[in-house]
Amino acid sequence: MAVLVCRLGDLQEKDARGFQVDTPGGMSQALVVVRQQDRVWVYLNRCPHTGVNLEWQPDRFFDLEGRFLQCATHGALFRPEDGYCVRGPCAGDSLESLPVQVENGQVFVSL
Repeated sequence: MAVLVCRLGDLQEKDARGFQVDTPGGMSQALVVVRQQDRVWVYLNRCPHTGVNLEWQPDRFFDLEGRFLQCATHGALFRPEDGYCVRGPCAGDSLESLPVQVENGQVFVSL
């Protein structure tokens, strides 16, 4: 089932934002939506190492250089284009990605 997450216009180029969506089962799910080079990726907002949310402040997912998504708890770095962890205690693991569709300027994810 596809769920509306946000409008594409809510994201700037080279941006990552957090959103909460309701699942079909009535639960709330935290997501990270990344926009880079006119592509959009959606990940569960959950570090594969500890299960905590990634951001250190609301909508602050990138490291200081703006290259990688970073876990605020232990500094693990994830490539924005595939969620692969390149450094940290979960190196070699990946963020859990979700199928995403952009239609008519809106971002939908399949849960």
